[in-house]
Amino acid sequence: MDEREFGRLADDEMARIEAALEACDGDFDVDLQPGGVIEIEFDDGSKVVINRHSAAREIWLAARSGGYHFAPRDGRWIAGRDGAELYAVLARVIGEQSGTPVRLSGD
Repeated sequence: MDEREFGRLADDEMARIEAALEACDGDFDVDLQPGGVIEIEFDDGSKVVINRHSAAREIWLAARSGGYHFAPRDGRWIAGRDGAELYAVLARVIGEQSGTPVRLSGD
């Protein structure tokens, strides 16, 4: 996959992530930062940060529990480390940091 194709896929996915976060009605604030970075801030001041990493052709997620790297595979974004799906990991880390379970859909 070339950089332009990755850029299109990542931009589309970042927009879906933003929409899923807004739709889930969780107890957190979503802030869009320059360069296509999404910051999710919780009442305790902790954050989850999601960004695209063009050089690696991945979407990266940083949370209190660690860092996660997702690559496009068969229409989904999958973690190279354990095969987890982006939205499952994102919902888990948001639940951990907010103290309230959330449900996210990438569809």
